[in-house]
Amino acid sequence: MKKDSRVQHEFDYLKKQHPKIKQQVEATKKNRLWHNEAIIRNKIRDLKKLPANNLSGYKQIYDGYVGLLEQVSLRLLDNYNKTNKTDYHFKEVISGNFKVYLNSGIISVLVTNHIPKIVAEEFNRLIPENPKDEYPLARKMQRKFFLHLGETNTGKTFNALQRLKQSSNGVYLAPLRILALENYERLNNEQLPCNLLTGEEEIIVAGARHYSCTVEKANIQDFYQVAVIDEIQLVSDSQRGDAWTRAILGLCCPEIHLCGALNAKEQLMRMIKDCGDDFEIKEYSRLVPLQVQRAHVKFSDVKYGDALVAFSKRRVLALSRYFTERRMKNSVIYGDLPPEVRRLQYDSFINGENHLLISTDAIGMGVNLPIRRIVFTETQKFDGEEFRLLSSQETKQIAGRAGRIGIYDVGYVACMEGDISFIENQLLVQDNEIEQAVVGPSEAILIIGGLPLKEKLALWSTKEESLEYYRKKDVRDYILILDKLKPYKLSEAVEWRLMLLPFDVNSEELLSQFICYVEECFSLKSGELSKPVLESHTLAAFEKYYQKVNLYYSFSKSLNLNFDEQWVYKTRKQTSDQINRLL
Repeated sequence: MKKDSRVQHEFDYLKKQHPKIKQQVEATKKNRLWHNEAIIRNKIRDLKKLPANNLSGYKQIYDGYVGLLEQVSLRLLDNYNKTNKTDYHFKEVISGNFKVYLNSGIISVLVTNHIPKIVAEEFNRLIPENPKDEYPLARKMQRKFFLHLGETNTGKTFNALQRLKQSSNGVYLAPLRILALENYERLNNEQLPCNLLTGEEEIIVAGARHYSCTVEKANIQDFYQVAVIDEIQLVSDSQRGDAWTRAILGLCCPEIHLCGALNAKEQLMRMIKDCGDDFEIKEYSRLVPLQVQRAHVKFSDVKYGDALVAFSKRRVLALSRYFTERRMKNSVIYGDLPPEVRRLQYDSFINGENHLLISTDAIGMGVNLPIRRIVFTETQKFDGEEFRLLSSQETKQIAGRAGRIGIYDVGYVACMEGDISFIENQLLVQDNEIEQAVVGPSEAILIIGGLPLKEKLALWSTKEESLEYYRKKDVRDYILILDKLKPYKLSEAVEWRLMLLPFDVNSEELLSQFICYVEECFSLKSGELSKPVLESHTLAAFEKYYQKVNLYYSFSKSLNLNFDEQWVYKTRKQTSDQINRLL
């Protein structure tokens, strides 16, 4: 049988070199002459192609190269262990992976086979298959949930808060900082001392035993007599839903009130039953009817008490300029506005100083306002990935803001452009049921060794949930932050805290400021961060400056750094006033 000419050449060469190979192996053992691992593995691959039965001493040659490979691999593994502060053993690494080792080398086997196997075993040991079992304190309690579910503007949260006010201690968990702020002020004004805790501020009131918080700040170690969780349908949100899931599963509280949309009912019942807790359901309907106006609204038709809804900041500001130029004063609401500015804008509309409200869909989640008519200026929105038509739930959340008991006994809904029958159908159609709650990674992941936090998060995200009514959080923003932190070789505990900071990682300016703070804190060893600087006096610059001040606060607070807290509150107030004036 004809042999390949290259293999034949190697065959002849190895026959001549046989004595030298044995000497080389021995010399390596005595003199620690380390050879390049890849070269040795290539030799082994070539040997495998040769007809061993025709080569005298083939086994000795083959064993010699395998032994040589082992010596080099031991050195590589030792270097890896010293660099990464690990203690992996050669025989354990190649056990069951010998063929891969001969083809790819010790480090490849280590990082692609051995470490992932160990980490997977640790995941199974430390992170329960059922998310509810991550909260042993709550599992020891018998809890009862009260589900306040129904349409927007029907008194769900109001009724739940009555129970909170009657409790000796409790917590209100909000989806937005402005709602946490609003209820903090309401409770204190009603002579019920209440603390405020969000990612951007912490206000402790003397003698207070109640908290108004953003949902991410829920403390699952403390005991509360009554808890209220608002906008509970956000349990399915891919970015933030894990905070609602964590609160439902983990709050140590015998009486928990959940307020939100009716399409969350079945999912909430599954979760509560799985926890072994009791529940009652109260469904709410509107007392003020909604009436769809079929004729398209023109700019000249806009009247006092109308709220115009658009789906971009640019469109909202353009509409505001249009009506301002025609001497029709208006309040403006969109996502980038600080909560202090939103409140000022709301107040100007409520007290009649401004005749119109012009808003993005941010209006769908927030305070109840005296709105006569909701006017959709468009029926499509960009959701971060694509332009799409509004969902039924989005349409209902926005349209439901029309009408107010005692002010407007009918709430009207209309369109400026698009098919009004689409809006009408979306108001009538039954919402798609929420089928899954989102779960996020827990701090137990920090205990697991063997891989950097970034790789552990990636591995966690690919591990399927054992229960079909849970799904993993989108961790792409976390991965982005951890990529940026890699050069600084921080502890995982510090990386964890930094990746959870509440700022928009997709903003180049904010991400750049974040990296500057990491540099100051860990490379320059500064005990205090530099304060952000206002770049110009435009509306966009003030909005970004406000966000930078928030990052200065949250970064300092997270790492217990010295910082000028009074400057933060003073600067926020001044910046909010400037933004409000520019609007």
